[in-house]
Parts: sequence; C-alpha cells; structure tokens
Amino acid sequence: MNSAQPGSHASSPLTRRDFLGYSTGAALTLATTPSLFSITPPDGAKPLRLALVGFGAQGRVLAEAIVKVPGIQVVALCDIWDYAREYGRRFFKSNGTETNGYRDLEELLAKEKDLDAAIVATPDVFHAPHTIACLQAGLHVYCEKMMSNTVEGARSMVQAMKTTGRLLQIGHQRRSNPRYLVARNRLLLEARITGRLTAAHAQWNRAVSEDLGWPKKAAIPDDVLKHYGFPDMHTFRNWRWFKKFGGGPLSDLGAHQIDILSWFFDRLPSTVIASGGSDYYKNHEWFDNAMVIYEYPLPEGTARAFYQVQTTTSSGGGYFEQFMGTEGTLKISENPNLTVIYREASAPSWEEWVRKNYLRVNAAPAPDPDAKVDARETAALATYKLPVVTNKAIHQYHLENFFQSIRGKATLNCPSDEAFRSEYPIFKAIEAVETRQLVQIQEPSV
Repeated sequence: MNSAQPGSHASSPLTRRDFLGYSTGAALTLATTPSLFSITPPDGAKPLRLALVGFGAQGRVLAEAIVKVPGIQVVALCDIWDYAREYGRRFFKSNGTETNGYRDLEELLAKEKDLDAAIVATPDVFHAPHTIACLQAGLHVYCEKMMSNTVEGARSMVQAMKTTGRLLQIGHQRRSNPRYLVARNRLLLEARITGRLTAAHAQWNRAVSEDLGWPKKAAIPDDVLKHYGFPDMHTFRNWRWFKKFGGGPLSDLGAHQIDILSWFFDRLPSTVIASGGSDYYKNHEWFDNAMVIYEYPLPEGTARAFYQVQTTTSSGGGYFEQFMGTEGTLKISENPNLTVIYREASAPSWEEWVRKNYLRVNAAPAPDPDAKVDARETAALATYKLPVVTNKAIHQYHLENFFQSIRGKATLNCPSDEAFRSEYPIFKAIEAVETRQLVQIQEPSV
C-alpha cells in the first residue's frame, strides 16, 4: 500500500508505458488501450469496499464514474437528506450493489468495519472533519475540491494525512486526465512548443441560473437541518453561495483552472490583485463574478495570468486554460472541442513534433495572409490539434489513480499536501477581492 509522496510526481515526465498505442499517424486513444490510464484489478484481488459520504450533485457525478470501474463496491452511503440516500440506494442497486444508508458519518464508521476507503463529497465546510474522521478510522480518502472553505481546515487535512499515513487524494481531476498530462509533460515541458511563457488566461463563464429547489414533500425537518448547521432548506440546497459552507465561484469553479495554472507553471504565483462583487444575485453571500491577475516568477522572467469566473454569462468561450508564449499557445479544456494549439509564424518548425505525433496539423485551411486590416497586425496563427482521444467520464481517471494507489500500483496524482499548496492562491485571490489590495503570496506552511 502506498503512502503519499508529496510533490514527487509533479515534474515527472510520462514513461513509455504512458504512450502505448502512440505511433506516427495514429491518434492516441488512451481510454481504449491498456495503459497507466486504465485500471485492472490484480487477479484474485478482492474488490475495494467504499463509503460514499455526501450524495448531492457532485456525489452523483462521482458515483456514475465509480460504477464503471471494475473491482470497486460502494457498500455504504451517508447523507443527511433521506431523499438523496434513497436515490443513491436505488442507483447502486440498479448497478448491482446493495448499500447501507446512514444519516450520520459517525454511525457509519462505527458500524461499517470492512471498508477500504471513503469518497467525501459533502459541502466544503464538512470536508475537513469528515476526511479527518475517515483517515483516523483507517480509511484512505478521496475528497472533492476545494479541500475546505478555510486555510486552517485545508491545512488540518494535510496534517491528518501525514499523521495517519493513509492516502488522501483531492479531486482536482484534470491532473489525471490523459489529455492534460500529455499537454503538460510532452508539449510544455519536453517540446517547449510555446517558447518563453509570458502569459496565461483561464476562465469559467456560465449563464445565469435559478437557485436549486427541492420536492416540498421531501424537505428535511427543521430540527435535522439545524443539527447540521443549516438555517433552512434553501441554504442546504444552495450552500455553495454561502460563506459558512463554501468558497463561492472562485473556489467552486476557479479551483479547477487556478490549479492548472500553478501545476503547468510548476510554481506558485508571487502576487495577486482581483476585483469581484455581487452584481446580479441578491440572495447570495458570495460574489458572482470575479477577475484575477496573478504574477508567476518564472526563471526566464515574470508571466502574468488572468483568470475570470462569470456566473452571469456563458459568452467568451466557456471554460479553458490557455498558456501563451513567444513561439506558440496551448489552449486546453476538459471539452476537447475547446482545445487548440497555435504556432507563431516566426516560431521554429514543429515538424518534429508532428512527426512524433505530439501534435496534429489542423485540417482547416491556412489563414489568408491578405486578411489583415491593419498593417501593424502580426501574421495569423497556424492551428494544431492535440491527438489524444479519451472516452471515459472526466472524473474516472482520477478515481482510478486513487484506487490503483490503494493497491500499490500507482502514486497519487494529487495528494493533499500538493493540493493545499495549489489551492492556497485561491484563498489569496478571495482576500484580494475583499481587501481591494495587491496581496503577496508566500509558500504556505503546513
């Protein structure tokens, strides 16, 4: 059984095993090829027995991915909402597994004595106490991001991982996505197709939406809500918008992209300035829109990264991370249709990387050189594709990495100490929004 190895994987290039099926002229179809990105239980190995703690929207997303992984059984389910537990029981039964339902995690841990691991998908404020309780019960834990809605809560989770010696994976699932691994390790670190990195841009823009409702007959009794700290059913269903329970859009959505900024730059930013506010929703505590600028002190000079999260418009291209350099730009998203690679006209030839199938030339016609309307425009960019095809749910690879690590066949792609370091700049961005000041970012202590 592996113990977490803080940061040990961060700069490790993919091995040749990662690229089984990788050949000139053929797309890299990792999801259908036995490789590091697939999970195969050892012959004769008993199934891993899991508890799923929290069966809200994210818990259901994880459940749908878990049931597709062989050798995994969810045998216990915990949620304070009877309606969610019954939904979960029927979901897992339809997938061939009987689950025991619990309202309280303490009761679950007292009665379920043959568990290997827990999946924690409760509101952020409960991540630390729930994760620590499971670690101290001897379980390995996969906990959704953000680790907590406070720095202190996140830090306590790292300390518990180190104290108990159990595995604690945080759900920054892009770190196990084959497309992101190839983009980072092959294109940025090995081929260095961008040249000197000078800027980055990332965002998550989505349209306005109504607050979540609930079947009135299924409402949680007031005494139960209050026992778990919720003033009413609306707050329970929309906890992400309230500071006691979550971290707002910069935490919920921004955590995905800001994690990628620090991971791809392989360092923390040194400063952050930001602006945000409650411009649209009047019944939420957290700001609904925010714009953030980080400075990353790279060895060759400063790179600035602009991040925006908008919950009032889906315009602007959806969600992606884009790394811009003197020779090229890598724009990547979990949505393959939003992923594209640009080559500057003055960049050295990329023929070597095309020949090695790191890139594929876009079939679109070359830009018309006479299309410029201003003489000061630079030449249009040629576009390339990332030749990596996947067909699994976006969370499945990260869960598989967790399960394989429990079996001693892999190391965690996002152990809690590394996740804490990556999430720390998000807390500082929120501080910058609230203080309207430039905020210095130091290496966080554990």
